[in-house]
Amino acid sequence: MERPIHLDPRSPFVLDTHELGRRAGSMRLVQRTVPAPADLGTDVIGIPAGTDLELDLRLEAVMEGVLVTGSVRGRAVGECVRCLDEVFDDVDAPLTELYNYPDRARIAEAEGDDLEDERELEGDLLDFEPALRDAVVPVLPFRPLCRPDCPGLCSECGAHLADDPDHSHEILDPRWAVLNRLQGTFDDTKES
Repeated sequence: MERPIHLDPRSPFVLDTHELGRRAGSMRLVQRTVPAPADLGTDVIGIPAGTDLELDLRLEAVMEGVLVTGSVRGRAVGECVRCLDEVFDDVDAPLTELYNYPDRARIAEAEGDDLEDERELEGDLLDFEPALRDAVVPVLPFRPLCRPDCPGLCSECGAHLADDPDHSHEILDPRWAVLNRLQGTFDDTKES
């Protein structure tokens, strides 16, 4: 019995594999520009929702299902972790993902194979968005910087240190406060 299809074939992230059939070795190239989904990134950097993502994919029928290989390109926007300035990063994420035929997945489950992390076709359709997220997010910089030698912000006043490299504060350790008062007393008696 065929499972009902839940995917919307009009979605930019749903790919139709019907013309591949189940002939191992048949292949189709997919090149399209799609809007980025929401929350594609981390707390400090990500690809803004709705901006262009370029998909350059190859769908190939194999014995187990459909193998999707290729790349996703887009422009990530974030904050420098040192100075909080805006950061731009061109992303080119390679990907390889196997989508199992539904009957193949049922056979593997019956044999006791764990398919928890594997993807499955729904009829002739595959949902590409989870694979896209799995490819893009790991290639984003973990600690984005506006430039490699970014000095950051002053920890005392928040001044942008790149604008004033000589910026400093005289900070006295409170443990030396008593000695500084004694020094002041000594200086006063010396002048009298």
